[in-house]
Amino acid sequence: MRERTIREVAALAGAAPIDSDRPAGPDVVIDSRLATPGAVFVALPGEHVDGHDYLAAAAERGAVAAVCTRATDAPLAHLLVDDAERGLSDLARGVVAQAAASGLVCLAITGSSGKTSTKDLLGQVLAAAGPTVSPEGSFNNEIGVPLTALRIGEDTRYLVSEMGARGDGHIAWLCGIVPPRIGVVLNVGHAHLGEFGSVAGIARAKGELVEALPADGWAVLNADDPLVLGMASRTVARLATFSLAGEPATGELRVWAADSAPDDLQRYAFTLRAAGAVEASVPVRLQGSGRHQVANALAAATAGLAAGLPAALIAEALSGATARSRWRMQLSPRQDGVLIVNDSYNANPDSMRAALTTVAAMRRPGGRLIAVLGDMLELGPDAADEHRRLGELAAGLGFEVVALGEFADDIAAGARAASGTVQVVADRAAAVAVAGADLQPSDVVVVKASRGLALDVVADALASGAQHEAGRTA
Repeated sequence: MRERTIREVAALAGAAPIDSDRPAGPDVVIDSRLATPGAVFVALPGEHVDGHDYLAAAAERGAVAAVCTRATDAPLAHLLVDDAERGLSDLARGVVAQAAASGLVCLAITGSSGKTSTKDLLGQVLAAAGPTVSPEGSFNNEIGVPLTALRIGEDTRYLVSEMGARGDGHIAWLCGIVPPRIGVVLNVGHAHLGEFGSVAGIARAKGELVEALPADGWAVLNADDPLVLGMASRTVARLATFSLAGEPATGELRVWAADSAPDDLQRYAFTLRAAGAVEASVPVRLQGSGRHQVANALAAATAGLAAGLPAALIAEALSGATARSRWRMQLSPRQDGVLIVNDSYNANPDSMRAALTTVAAMRRPGGRLIAVLGDMLELGPDAADEHRRLGELAAGLGFEVVALGEFADDIAAGARAASGTVQVVADRAAAVAVAGADLQPSDVVVVKASRGLALDVVADALASGAQHEAGRTA
C-alpha cells in the first residue's frame, strides 16, 4: 500500500482511534521476519504460535504499528481490533476501495484447476500494459487475497486476485474485500469434492465470483465447461467466453484457439482469435507444456481483451510468459538426457489427467515413461475409486507406476487392472530409489500428488540424480 499515517491505517483497519501522524507502510506483513522499516505487522493467531508474541521482533526490524487484539510491551503503535484477521481484511478493503476510485482495475480468477498458472499468465499480460500486482504462489484464501491486495502502490494499474473456496460464501467474502470488475471462471472439477459434497456444490460456490461483478464488468467463462457456461445466468456483467474447440456460440466477446500444434515438449503454438467486441487474429507460442496451458492462455487473453489491452500486446506477452510458481509442469532435463517433470504442487483427478496426458505425449523413441504418483487429497467418499481410475489411466497411457501414500494400493489396483507395471513404496526415499533405478537417456519421469505429500523432494532428488537425497527429509 502507499505510505499512510498510523491514524489513517487504524481507521482503515477498523481499529480504535489512535492519534499519530507517523508514516506507516508501504509493507504489511504477518511474519515478523519480513518486517521492513515502516511496516505494519498483523498479529494473527495460529494453531501453534500467536502473532502477538512477535510484536517486539517486528519492531526490531522496523515495524511501526501492529494490528492486534491486545496491548503488549512492544515499542510500536498498537492498532487494537476485535479480530486481527478481520482487521487485515478491513485494511485491504479500504486500500483497494481508495485505489479503485483512482482507476485501479481488479481482476479475479477461480476454478477447480489451473488458477495459479492462469494468474501467472494474466499477471504477465497485464504487466505489459501497466504496473500490476498479482499473487505470489497460491495466495488465494482469506489471508492471501488481502495480503496481495495490500501490495498495490500509488501507480498500480491492475490487481489480480486468485480466489479459492472451501465452502459456500468463501468467494463472495473475498469479492467483498477485492471487488472485481473482471471475473474469470476456468472450470468446475473434482478438487475439494470431499468438502463440497458434489460437483454441483462446487459450481455453486465458484459462481459467486460472477455474481459479484458490476453491470459494466466482464464475466469471462470457459465455454467448453457446461457448468461454467451455465453461470452466465447468474451475472449482470457483460459476457466473454473462450474455447479450445472453436469459436464459442455465445458471448459479447468470443475468444478461441485455431491451428494449435505442440512441439516435442508439448509446448503449443496457436492462433489467438477473437470476435464480437474485439476482432483479432494473432500468433502465440507458449513456453509451458500441455494443451491445458492453451486453455489457461485463452482465459488470460480474454481477460486482457476485456480490460482493453491490444491483441498484439497480449499475444507477445503470452509468448514470452514463463512459469512464476514452482512445481507446476516444471521441466528438468538432466545432463544424461533423462527428463524429469515436476508437477508436485497439487493434484486432483482433472489435473492428474492433464499432466499424464501431456507427459505421455513427450515419450521419446526407445524411452520409458515413469510416473511417481501419490494421494489426491480432499476427494471424500469417492477417493478410493478416483485413485483406482488414476492407476488405470497411467497404465493405459504406458507409464510404469511408482505409487505411495494412503491410496497407493488403490492406484496399484487400477494400474494392474490395465495390465500395467506398478510398485508400491513406503515413503519418498523409496520412491526416489525405485523411480531412479536404471534410468536411461530417453526416459521421462513425472512426479505428481497433492501438496500434503511433499513430492517436490522426490522430483528434486531425481532431477539431481541423487537417488538417496530424499532419505534425509522423508
